[in-house]
Amino acid sequence: MKRRRFLQAIAAAPAAPLAAQQAAPPAAPPSQFRGGQAAPPLQTTAADLTAAATAPAFFTPDQFAALRRLGSLLQPPMNGHPGAPEAGAPEFLDFLLGVSPPDRQLLYSNGLHALNAQAGKQFEKSFADLDDRQADAILRPLLVTIPWPEDLPRDPLRHFLAQAQRDFRTATENSREWAASDAASGRRRGRGFGGGSGLYWLPIDPVVKG
Repeated sequence: MKRRRFLQAIAAAPAAPLAAQQAAPPAAPPSQFRGGQAAPPLQTTAADLTAAATAPAFFTPDQFAALRRLGSLLQPPMNGHPGAPEAGAPEFLDFLLGVSPPDRQLLYSNGLHALNAQAGKQFEKSFADLDDRQADAILRPLLVTIPWPEDLPRDPLRHFLAQAQRDFRTATENSREWAASDAASGRRRGRGFGGGSGLYWLPIDPVVKG
């Protein structure tokens, strides 16, 4: 299993031009052993661009499936920008929650469990298997207006949804895919993380399914 660069997990990485990122790195010239025999060149890969199915590291499979479905509803594709699943935001949040404080981990775990429980009770399905109408019937009563960023709802499930909506938006808008959509359309990034500077987060060390 190829490891990804650890320092790219949290720190923002400067975005090189898209064409430069896609170009394969030049092969290093072969070195010589003491006996004069040429050593085979090391084969390198652009790990950040490697497409692979990843398994959740923090969430259970059922929780992660609910997380992906929730992200598709709270942060869908819009105006040429990718949605949360297309931007890899669920995978990033799975990594982030794995290194988060226990109270944040509990908030997400309990929230996703509650969504699955409600979906099973109302529709005899998991939350990930709900269609848009069914998911809306569960989520709409739980979404509330937040007057101040720090004033999150006291109800645990409403609190979770408000926090998840904020986290999905932040992770999606600061992804490589979002930056690429801006570059493709000639848009300039606004203020915020990486605003105007072409910075974005990169996931690391996925668990690759064989």
